[in-house]
Amino acid sequence: MVLGRLFGRGKKDAGAVSASGATAGGATAGEEVAGAEPAAGDERESGGRFAALFRGLKKTRDRLASLLPFGRKLDAETLEEIETILIQSDFGPATALALAAELREAYKEREFSSEEIVPYLKRRLVERLGANEGIRWAPSAPTVIVVAGVNGTGKTTSIAKLAHLLHNDGKRVLLAAGDTFRAAAVEQLGIWSARIGVEMVRGADGGDPSAVVYTALERAAAESYDVVVIDTAGRLHTEKNLMNQLSKMVRVIQKKIPDAPHEVLQVLDATTGQNAIQQAAEFRRVMNVTGLILTKLDGTARGGVIFPILETVGLPVKFIGVGEGLEDLQLFDPESFVAALFD
Repeated sequence: MVLGRLFGRGKKDAGAVSASGATAGGATAGEEVAGAEPAAGDERESGGRFAALFRGLKKTRDRLASLLPFGRKLDAETLEEIETILIQSDFGPATALALAAELREAYKEREFSSEEIVPYLKRRLVERLGANEGIRWAPSAPTVIVVAGVNGTGKTTSIAKLAHLLHNDGKRVLLAAGDTFRAAAVEQLGIWSARIGVEMVRGADGGDPSAVVYTALERAAAESYDVVVIDTAGRLHTEKNLMNQLSKMVRVIQKKIPDAPHEVLQVLDATTGQNAIQQAAEFRRVMNVTGLILTKLDGTARGGVIFPILETVGLPVKFIGVGEGLEDLQLFDPESFVAALFD
């Protein structure tokens, strides 16, 4: 199955899938399906997952393409240009300065041509991103995933795309329309649920979101659903109201399933650049966020924002959005991501 390769499994499974495709048990992700997958270069031509990622990161890649014209020496001027371009691509001053310093030190150790600088940067960036172990599955169903985020980040659409991925993997998915304060959000999620063929629990407009969640968890247990994906409010009248609502929601979840929620994913809009970092910090004060979904990477030249987010917020990017289609939400693969930035 597609997600059998992409998502980490529960404790009873063979092991979580890393970015390289190896499981904790030593098997490769490709062994779970018949036949070999095409390499990244082949996917770029054939229209596979890498092709969507490659298209989505075009604006960032075009900016980075001017990084190192072939034949130039790695001198102070070139290093300054590298720092500037990385900062303009929203890699953040800390990452940009650190990479330039590492380049400088590496250059002192041995002479290398400009053709070798980009491969060196790519290796260092992959190391900074680390591995993505995918969704943390519950030991026994249902796995409860709460999705949070500021209105306008693509939260509701990301929930639908995530449900679509899980549904295509054979999971029984139940959506909980917990953003009851926005009738439009409930209606939008309802349209998506019908389109992708998954069930949804909804309540009265302006009603108690925790009541919706409770009903969804009751139904999930009674009807043997594998996953419950819960939408939440993105903004209420005051931060205190938001905090109280989300805290109550977590208490209701834990009353039904003590070790839940198993994932709290926050949706961030990549086009907001450094502002995404502030949003991530704000929500961490409200909920125990476990990972990030970074959306709209196809609409920005700031694809490097992943790096300062990881370094500043300390949360893994688990999924990225590289387009508007249902298939354009992908598990974040650091190696493929860095390759699409430069190749």
